[in-house]
Amino acid sequence: MLRSSPASRAAFGIRRLSTKAPNKLDVGALAKKVPLKGQTVLVRADLNLPLSKGDGPPTITDATRLIEALPTLKLLLAEGAKVVCCSHLGRPKGAVNEKMRLAPVAERMAAELGAEVATAPDCVGAEVAAAAAALPEGKVLLLENTRFHKEEEKNVAAFAEQMVNDTGATVFVNDAFGAAHRAHASTAGVVPYVKHAVAGLLLKKELDYLYGAVAAAPTLGPFAAVVGGAKVSSKIAVLESLIEKCDKIVVGGGMAFTFLKARGLEVGDSLVEDDQLELAAKTEALAKAKGVQMILPTDVVIADKFAADAASKVVAAEAIPAGWLGVDNGPKATAEIQAALADCKTVVWNGPMGVFEMEPFAKGTFAIADTLADLTDKGAVSIIGGGDSVAAVNKAGLAPRMSHISTGGGASLELLEGKVLPGVDCLDDA
Repeated sequence: MLRSSPASRAAFGIRRLSTKAPNKLDVGALAKKVPLKGQTVLVRADLNLPLSKGDGPPTITDATRLIEALPTLKLLLAEGAKVVCCSHLGRPKGAVNEKMRLAPVAERMAAELGAEVATAPDCVGAEVAAAAAALPEGKVLLLENTRFHKEEEKNVAAFAEQMVNDTGATVFVNDAFGAAHRAHASTAGVVPYVKHAVAGLLLKKELDYLYGAVAAAPTLGPFAAVVGGAKVSSKIAVLESLIEKCDKIVVGGGMAFTFLKARGLEVGDSLVEDDQLELAAKTEALAKAKGVQMILPTDVVIADKFAADAASKVVAAEAIPAGWLGVDNGPKATAEIQAALADCKTVVWNGPMGVFEMEPFAKGTFAIADTLADLTDKGAVSIIGGGDSVAAVNKAGLAPRMSHISTGGGASLELLEGKVLPGVDCLDDA
């Protein structure tokens, strides 16, 4: 029977929100109200774990997202629920891809839980129904990659309903913050077909922390955002939103060269989005009008090709010669960023300062990681907003010294931009 829910809103339209966290019921609170023993609970986790590449069987190279999902799974198992877990992995484009099966995830999940994890060959169908029906209380069944079906990303109602019917789920728990900005069948479409739809412990933690930090930032002291990465086009909306909230904004990475070119500087062969030049100029003008300090690199590391063994040198930002491209902040730019962040009490970081995957061009990114760790040690709040920033912090061994490491890059950006996340909006209010 179709339950009344915000999930039935056409196309899950995005609307603006305040910095107050949505008051959604979480699985811990639900367990105190409703006996979960014997109930089948469908858990949407973010098990999109990076796998090794090559000819051999794929192995997990970073289990962070799985480990973050364990508290919710353990709570449900302790309550005696029958836990059916689902997730996507990679981008199989609606067809079966043998390299994107969840078998390695099931093996690692079993090791982390210290218990057997049953698997199903699909996420819908007769074999799923049989496996779910045979699942004992306090045990886990992991379904196969939801994105093996094109209906998943299209959020086809019949597919979502079948997933609920085949598993026999009466409760849905969304614990996939990294996919909460997508209105897919397994993140939102299943909600109308269950009795209860609630947030998992990880999703609740992410929402409380991100909303709470942004809301509290103005009362604590200077608030800064460090925004990097390759493209302005993917970050321009969040930059505009952050200008309304921040005192200082650091722009780095490949996107900095679009801003520098918009100032009229020559940037050689550096990455530039020419169709974003006017918007970059307007964004910088908006920051100035709002009294927000926008910091762009004053010197850069340049290379004669995009490769770790390239010839490289440091030049002023206005002196990049033709045939060379910017690959990292220079030492002067890094020192200026560090000085600007020194008095900040809240810092949000999303996106590297350079091509940190190549060791010769990682100094700018790792210097920011070191600076944020030191600030956090002194009492500041540091939020690392997913994606490459998390990879850089982990690579530097500094993750334990940060206040919060977000599991969702795109979701955290959209949240900071001021958008409602469809995978959150559809859940039951507390």
